[in-house]
Amino acid sequence: MNAPAQTASVATTADLELIQRIIPHRYPFLLIDKVKDIVLHESCVGIKCITYNEPQFTGHFPGMPIFPGVMIIEAMAQTSGVLVGLSMELVDKNAKVFFMGVDGVKFRRKVVPGDVLELHVRAVRGGGKVWKFEGKAMVEGELACEASFMAMFDVPKG
Repeated sequence: MNAPAQTASVATTADLELIQRIIPHRYPFLLIDKVKDIVLHESCVGIKCITYNEPQFTGHFPGMPIFPGVMIIEAMAQTSGVLVGLSMELVDKNAKVFFMGVDGVKFRRKVVPGDVLELHVRAVRGGGKVWKFEGKAMVEGELACEASFMAMFDVPKG
């Protein structure tokens, strides 16, 4: 099991077990497999291995499976949720994450089964309940999607 890093200058990783201890998403809507290159309060890279047997490919699109753009954005958001969870020491705190806005979305290439999606997120503003991020989804070094987005983190008291 990975332990959260203690300072912003320490990079670490989060495996699937740790991810599930930070964000509430579960199959079939947990869209990241691991998070790496974590620099607390700053940035990280989520990894999503795109496989043909995922449920969205039965309808998006039959005979031409393309990973939906909205799911790429959601995967970026989940990656940022892990960054915030580790940065604010929210492991096992049952925190909830809520989208507040998405801006400047641009899709640059299709994402298909067999691709490994790298979700590069950077915190632009944060430290409290509301955080703002910039994200880029890459496949083999090629830009697939970019967006700015905001999220609110709600931690139950007690």
